Amino acid sequence: MKIAISADHRGAAAARALETILQREGHEVQLVNIHDDKPCDYPETAFQVGNLVAEGAAERGILICGTGIGMSIAANKVHGVRAAVVQDELTAELSRSHNDANIVCLSGDLLGQRLMEKIVHVFMRTPFEGGRHARRIRKIEAIEKGDQPDSIAE
Repeated sequence: MKIAISADHRGAAAARALETILQREGHEVQLVNIHDDKPCDYPETAFQVGNLVAEGAAERGILICGTGIGMSIAANKVHGVRAAVVQDELTAELSRSHNDANIVCLSGDLLGQRLMEKIVHVFMRTPFEGGRHARRIRKIEAIEKGDQPDSIAE
């Protein structure tokens, strides 16, 4: 799988460690504008990864900042991105199976490296369930287009 990863200075070390693990598992990983030693504006990196995912150049994305929240807010502004802040393996699984999230956002300050690795592993292997959840994704897509979500039928 093609995966784009980026992080601000608070998640740079974790991003590099995840890159190594994912490559070892056979994924094609692209590090995008990692900021190791100086503060940066996370919306820029979230935008870059969001575009790679939305355009299909990457199948999934991983974004890491202090809490994961800022990256998620910024990435979700990119049309076609469904970025989820994930705190554990269960939320990683549900973000994929129910919400078809294509970017996982992690906290560099609140999650340890081992937990991040577990979360990413679950996020990468969990398929989207479809069914009733597909209708809900279509409603999210309607909102992106400026349409009313209740205009989407079964």
